[in-house]
Amino acid sequence: MPSREEAKSVVRRLHALSGSAEIVRKAAARELAKRDPLDANELLHEVIFLARGGWEPATCVLSAFVGALGQEAANIPYADSLRRMAEVQSLESVADLFETAPARKELDEGAAAKADAQVSNQSLGHLKQQARLTRDPDVLSRLVTVSNPAVVRNALLNPRLTEPLVVRMAARRPARPEPLMEIWKSPRWSSRHAVRRALVFNPYLPPEVGVKIVPLLSTSDLSELAADSSVHPSLREQAARLLDGASGQR
Repeated sequence: MPSREEAKSVVRRLHALSGSAEIVRKAAARELAKRDPLDANELLHEVIFLARGGWEPATCVLSAFVGALGQEAANIPYADSLRRMAEVQSLESVADLFETAPARKELDEGAAAKADAQVSNQSLGHLKQQARLTRDPDVLSRLVTVSNPAVVRNALLNPRLTEPLVVRMAARRPARPEPLMEIWKSPRWSSRHAVRRALVFNPYLPPEVGVKIVPLLSTSDLSELAADSSVHPSLREQAARLLDGASGQR
C-alpha cells in the first residue's frame, strides 16, 4: 500500500513535469496503471488527502489524476473495478469519483437540435470552422450556444474566446451534457476555478464529470455545494464528506 511519503514522491515527480496538462494527465494514468486496484485507490486517497490539506503540488496533480480517471480509463487496467474495491476498502473519497447516475436535469435532444437550427442553418463543417477561426465576438458568442459537441470543441480552441464567455457556456441552462463535457475535457479551460464552479453547479452536468470536479473545489465552494438542493444529491453528499474529512484532519 502506498505510504503518505510515497504519495508525496509521486506528486512531486508529476508536479515537476514540463509540458501540457495532457502530458501530466497521461503520466498520472501510468502511475495508476502500474498498480493493482487496491494500491491505485490508496494512492488516489493519499493525493486527495494531501490536496485537501492545502499542499499546492498535490492540488495541481489531483486534477491530473481525476482527469485520467475520465479520459484515460482505457489505459488503466481494472479501471471498472476501482469503485467496487474502494467501497471494500472504505475509501469513500475515492469511491465517490466513480458516480454514474444520470444528470439531475436533461435537455431533450430534439429540443436542442431545434434550438441549434435557430442559431444557424449552415452545414456542420462550416460551423466547426467558423467556431474555431472567427474573429467576430458576436458570432463566437452565438456559436458557443450550439449543442453540437464538435462545434463547441472548436470554439474552445478559438484564441479569442474569453473566460467570462466560457463560464457562461458552462453555466448555461438548459443544456445538453455533451457540450458541458467538452468544456471539462478542455486543457485550456477546465483548470480555471470559475469554469469548474460553473460546471459543477449546473444541474445539467452528468454526475460522472461533477464528482471529478468536486475534490478540486475550495472549502467555501464545498460548503456552498453541500447546501445547494438544485445539484445532484451525489455531489452534495460528496462535498459534505470532503468537508467532514477536512475537519477530521485538523
